[in-house]
Amino acid sequence: MANIFDLFKKIETASAPATGAPAYLVVGLGNPGAEYARTRHNAGFLAVDALAKGMGISLDRARFKALVGEGVLAGQRVLLMKPQTYMNLSGDAVGEAAAFYHVEPDHVIVIYDDVTLDVGRLRVRGKGSDGGHNGMKSIIAQLGSNEFARVRIGIGKKPHPSYDLADWVLSAFSTEELATLNGLNEAIEKGVSLLLKGDLAAAMQVCNGVGGSC
Repeated sequence: MANIFDLFKKIETASAPATGAPAYLVVGLGNPGAEYARTRHNAGFLAVDALAKGMGISLDRARFKALVGEGVLAGQRVLLMKPQTYMNLSGDAVGEAAAFYHVEPDHVIVIYDDVTLDVGRLRVRGKGSDGGHNGMKSIIAQLGSNEFARVRIGIGKKPHPSYDLADWVLSAFSTEELATLNGLNEAIEKGVSLLLKGDLAAAMQVCNGVGGSC
């Protein structure tokens, strides 16, 4: 796996820097506020923070009802976004940015938590339903399409069927779980880079086997 990652890094480095307005939106989902910072529902925020760090940019501008930062990844100029609307209204931020930059749904990539996957597992898809995720439901409604790429991050299943789902997704990751999530950052960056290059199959190959069979 390390050799594959090294190859991708060389390819990305060789890409010519993009200029002008962002051509892609890369959106991490979560809830704003320190009380939610390390909760399961904020896995998307954590992933986008790691992407921003790797790209050498800060998500410190408030725009489009989100914290945003612009940079270049895989030769494409991207706008990284962390909607500040709370999860259920994430589409308000994404729709506003997409309209402003004339970004079509197929140039949107959303990174978010998935309660059906174990912690440490990823799944990439090129399109699909909201899967019961309210943030995704909002984005699909605002974009008028479900044909956009998504990177789903496993946050673990409820410990018991009777456990309230809202309580579970708003519970904090353990220290060990956070370490596991941090170990996914390289694969997520590679997956997003490949999606930006239009290579869904390669992105799925890199991410969907992480942490076990998907």
